[in-house]
Amino acid sequence: MDSFQQLIWWLFQSSSGGPTRVRVVQALRDEPRNAQQLSQVLGLDYTTVRHHLKVLQQNHLIEVMGERYGQVYFVAPNLESRWAALEAIVSRDKARGTRR
Repeated sequence: MDSFQQLIWWLFQSSSGGPTRVRVVQALRDEPRNAQQLSQVLGLDYTTVRHHLKVLQQNHLIEVMGERYGQVYFVAPNLESRWAALEAIVSRDKARGTRR
């Protein structure tokens, strides 16, 4: 497992927030969105979405464009290019029944 796969495992599998972060990046991969749109699409509290966006942005897995309230989030190229690694980790753990 390389360092990027370790980061993916740590952010998406090792914590209770991992499943939510998976949903966030999947939604962003479908369509770039702002935090309010994500909150509505995912049926999550706005502050919860903002927290996960901050974690993902700090780890360079998403990018943001715009100013404050108009910020739109995108999947970062480094995550997009390694999407298969995310899917493999998520589906492997689902197959084991360890997915939360």
